[in-house]
Amino acid sequence: MTIAEVGKKYNLTPDTLRYYERIGLLSNVPRTENGIRNYDDKTCQRVEFIKCMRNAGVEIESLIQYIRLLEKGKNTVRARKQLLEEQKKKLVEKQKNINETVARLNYKLKLYDEIIAGNRKDFTEVEE
Repeated sequence: MTIAEVGKKYNLTPDTLRYYERIGLLSNVPRTENGIRNYDDKTCQRVEFIKCMRNAGVEIESLIQYIRLLEKGKNTVRARKQLLEEQKKKLVEKQKNINETVARLNYKLKLYDEIIAGNRKDFTEVEE
């Protein structure tokens, strides 16, 4: 697949894909005889992994560290697992914070619904 096709498939710009190459997240992207990028299944799987992790908020630096370990081979399995466990812990904490915020918003929206329906005269809870 060309860089444009991969970009379209994963909703990433070609500039983003080139950036991922430059910083080492995508190494050894296959090329045609003319030097045009020709993404294979393995490279596309890595793009998909990177996109998934970035969408969840995993930092670029952590991904670079993970990919470097991955490229060193089997002797880094424990280190890779530990890195992913740390990222999961951060994401679970972020998820908890998001859930708390959603609950607070739901409460506020319910108060506004009551005000709009004329069932609430006290606005102090809504103003805070």
